Amino acid sequence: MLYLAAAILLAFERVAYVWVWRYPRSFSALCGFFSEEPPVVILERMFNCFKVIQISVFLAWCYFHPNQPLWLSGNLVPLTAGATLMIVGQVLNFSVFYRLGSVGVFYGNRFGYEVPWCTEFPFSLMDHPQYVGALLSIWGLFLALQFPRPDWYAIPALESVYYALGAYLER
Repeated sequence: MLYLAAAILLAFERVAYVWVWRYPRSFSALCGFFSEEPPVVILERMFNCFKVIQISVFLAWCYFHPNQPLWLSGNLVPLTAGATLMIVGQVLNFSVFYRLGSVGVFYGNRFGYEVPWCTEFPFSLMDHPQYVGALLSIWGLFLALQFPRPDWYAIPALESVYYALGAYLER
């Protein structure tokens, strides 16, 4: 039941981004109905709300599936690997924001803003560095906090499917 609730709550973000990417006019119209703020500002606020939901789901998962902290078990390998994944993931995420700015990150090109095509790091490495960065951070977090529980990978695997579908549908 907890997994189903997590799946539903985590899906909202991906569904919203696919909708905005594929149907920016309908999103703009809805934004205009409720606010005078431009759609990129509304999408940035939604992003912040989605991150609160995402973190809440992660914390709830860890709360309802407690695990002995790895540093108490003496096994620092998963903790170190998890921290490394989180650091690399956040470097990718911050690099995307640095390169594109908030207008670029929040689909400004879909709303008529001129967003130049970027081929510098991290875009020189991959097509979706922000999604890869988010997934590395999620996998790292659960590796560090939940490994070796038998279900430590359940939420990261779900998020991997969601992000992969999002990347595919946002082409």
